[in-house]
Amino acid sequence: MGDKTNPAPQPKPTGPDTPANAEQPAPGDEARRAAAGTESLIQLGQVTVPAAESNVFCLTIIGQIEGHLMLPPQNKTTKYEHVIPQLVAAEQNPKVEGLLVVLNTVGGDVEAGLAIAEMISSLSKPTVAVVLGGGHSIGVPIAVSADYTFIAETATMTIHPIRLNGLIIGVPQTFEYLDKMQERVVRFVRSHSRVTEEKFKELMFKTGELTRDIGTTVIGPEAVAHGLIDEIGGIGEALRELNRRIAERKQGAEGGDKR
Repeated sequence: MGDKTNPAPQPKPTGPDTPANAEQPAPGDEARRAAAGTESLIQLGQVTVPAAESNVFCLTIIGQIEGHLMLPPQNKTTKYEHVIPQLVAAEQNPKVEGLLVVLNTVGGDVEAGLAIAEMISSLSKPTVAVVLGGGHSIGVPIAVSADYTFIAETATMTIHPIRLNGLIIGVPQTFEYLDKMQERVVRFVRSHSRVTEEKFKELMFKTGELTRDIGTTVIGPEAVAHGLIDEIGGIGEALRELNRRIAERKQGAEGGDKR
């Protein structure tokens, strides 16, 4: 009998879209990417969309803003210890050219909300915010912290004084502390929007409108009329404005290089 010879290895089929030297992904890569996407969605509320890499970073502020105390697990929350590293990363990443902030929040921890608002306002890159559904309580400073702001026509914003939960010591220092914290919020909103301090305090201390609280709920057009928000609009308008500001920033940088 003649010697058996092993057949020569057949070349892998190739075509115009599949080069012969293209590497095939490992079987576990797709599963790992899916697991990472699920983990990101659960922990940060961010989902990886299978599309071209974007130059815009989208930050979502939803539910209740969680600060120094953990809220019950059934509450939908935005944790400020998750948001702050994302903002630092967006500022440092050269591929990110602008920030889009999407708000639908009932408010929450005052200092955590102010920390987020202060970080957004201090970014060197263009920022645009859009309020969808609602941007209540401490969500108001976050909404106005962007360079330009939009609100949906049916969205609302509730403006009311700062409140404390839990044990309160009934001494003058407690009320002075509350007043100082409230002034921080008023000063921030006044300096990052067109509303006057008198008008904002009038909305904050209005009685008879909220059933179990004092304050005011303003709908989209009213928020624009008061000067809290710049314009009525949604995601499309917000992205157009952000892309316009990104283009202006690029032109300014190129003009500076030429000079």
